[in-house]
Amino acid sequence: MANTKSAKKKTRVIARRTKINQHRRSMMRGFIRKVEEAITGGDRNAALAALKAAEPQIMRASQKGIVHKKTASRKVSRLTARVAKLG
Repeated sequence: MANTKSAKKKTRVIARRTKINQHRRSMMRGFIRKVEEAITGGDRNAALAALKAAEPQIMRASQKGIVHKKTASRKVSRLTARVAKLG
């Protein structure tokens, strides 16, 4: 348990940032899910549109420190390759 005033503030800040990060991670996963659903559905145009919307969200999550930069790049690369196979 925090004793000092600064430590108490830090726990409040951490709790607030955790909620924000969880929301951003959830949003990112939702965008990825939409791309994967379009891929499994076999709809190339929908998959391209979903990928175009998902890529900035994934890269933004990496900039905010939610996922590592290379993890984000790998996810985008793999999704792009899967969409390319549809056509």
